[in-house]
Amino acid sequence: MMLSKNKIGFIGGGNMAEALLKGMLSSAGPLDVAVSDLNTNRLEMFRTQYGVEAITKDSKKVVEYADVIIFAVKPQVIPEILDEIKDLVADKLIVSIAAGVLTASIESHLNEGARVVRVMPNTPALVGMGASGICKGSNATPEDIELVQTMMETIGVCVVVGEDRMDAITGLSGSGPAYVYTFIDALADAGVNMGLTRVNATTLAAQTVMGAAKMVLETGIHPCQLKDNVTTPAGTTICALHELDRGAFRSTVMNAVESATKKAAKLGKLNK
Repeated sequence: MMLSKNKIGFIGGGNMAEALLKGMLSSAGPLDVAVSDLNTNRLEMFRTQYGVEAITKDSKKVVEYADVIIFAVKPQVIPEILDEIKDLVADKLIVSIAAGVLTASIESHLNEGARVVRVMPNTPALVGMGASGICKGSNATPEDIELVQTMMETIGVCVVVGEDRMDAITGLSGSGPAYVYTFIDALADAGVNMGLTRVNATTLAAQTVMGAAKMVLETGIHPCQLKDNVTTPAGTTICALHELDRGAFRSTVMNAVESATKKAAKLGKLNK
């Protein structure tokens, strides 16, 4: 597998880095990995739980060690780290999972020709059910994109887009889990209102959302057709759908994604 041929370095040992490492180890088996983080407790966790012996507080050591360097730190600290390592990454691949940081911004802190790939993951990656967007920098190769796809597919699904579509990825799947959690909570509240216990209502609501999503992904049938399959004439479902339309449900969801996309674009300009 492509992953096993590369030494992987994580700059930042937070939850997303852990999720990605866990997915890659599960898919590819033992890997050569190094992790840097200022939190010694997190470093010790990587050593004890995942067998990572190359743990350090020094980002430079990770860069010297690895072929692929994954930036999993807060966006505001990336420029400082890049300036420190710029002379060490001549033939290495930089992968950023930091929200809103453009590939051009990363490249501007590195020497000419630096290979950069940007990824927008989401939090369900923590349970192996992520949805990620990938885009290439100006010097990244098709092989680089293929490698990053392989990495991200260990924690869910991914799509490759132009960078001008990454804000839409952020608005849809990046922020999307929050919309779904709100919907699940509303479904559960409705169940409680109709007499179900909170535990039963939440379980049924969450499983219903997960099951419906799996139907879309595994059958390949359009969501509208799947909706029609549930909707019998003069039945309960069409009455419920009528109420959702009365409340502008579809329009509200579309407006939410549009608003998040526009906000992501503004944040991207701030992170240049």
